Amino acid sequence: MTIRRAMPLVAFLVAAGSPFAVAQERGTLEPAPLPPLANPADPKTPAKELFGRKAAPLPLAARSIGFYTRGCLAGAIALPVNGKTWQVMRLSRNRNWGHPALITFLERFAARAPKAGWPGILVGDLAQPRGGPMLTGHASHQVGLDADIWLTPMPKRELTRQEREEMSAVNVVRTDKRDIDPAAWTPHHVAVIRAAASDPEVERVLVNAAIKKALCRDAGTDRAWLRKVRPWWGHNYHMHIRIGCPADSPECKPQDPAPEGEGCGKELDYWFRDSILNPPPPLFPPKPKPPITMAELPPACRTVALSP
Repeated sequence: MTIRRAMPLVAFLVAAGSPFAVAQERGTLEPAPLPPLANPADPKTPAKELFGRKAAPLPLAARSIGFYTRGCLAGAIALPVNGKTWQVMRLSRNRNWGHPALITFLERFAARAPKAGWPGILVGDLAQPRGGPMLTGHASHQVGLDADIWLTPMPKRELTRQEREEMSAVNVVRTDKRDIDPAAWTPHHVAVIRAAASDPEVERVLVNAAIKKALCRDAGTDRAWLRKVRPWWGHNYHMHIRIGCPADSPECKPQDPAPEGEGCGKELDYWFRDSILNPPPPLFPPKPKPPITMAELPPACRTVALSP
């Protein structure tokens, strides 16, 4: 398998003003300060502007607050950047934080990966130190219960910091987007996704529709886990794992149960319509969605975001 290299991520994020990337560029440990907000307590303030500025968790009892796409996180802990069977990528983003239940799951899942023929996992984004909307990227990952796991096995050596910033995951989807790339896809991909979806704490595993198609074809007779694996836009380089609301988080809003069945029938055919794979360009540029404001998050998130 080949590794695709893109524009150095740190350089891109420095240009975009990421405080963590600027800190790395300067060789400092502390992120460079962002311009102060005029009125952080204003409920109309974009939530990402508050949560994106928090470099450390709120030291309270751990709890996930709200829904995966509308919430925040107290008492987060960080996944160590190195483990025997995992390595964290994109360290400059400072997004290796999660509810303790997520960190425990990832350590358990990483330990099982070698049994699936996977030397270890490369871990992408979890959540920010206090969860919440991010300055760039995901709509979800807000309550510390989501994790992106690269579809690239961990090398049998420790990656350098530069490699963790600039190395790209392997794209396992064919260029026409209708199936997996046989040069990149292996039975070990099936085994490691099965291992994730088979864990009782996992609610969803989101993958590209072409990956779901390959899993339906290659799953064999053990198929119950396919129900949790759902197709979603993108996700051709990584799988998105989502665990359920922990017992210590009564304000956490759970994910709807996965639909009945394997998801390998007509519902999967939808994703391969030409109008979905190759949509025509819009006649007019779409209006950007307004950012989530603090008023749209659970009330407890104000305390999480505004506490020093």
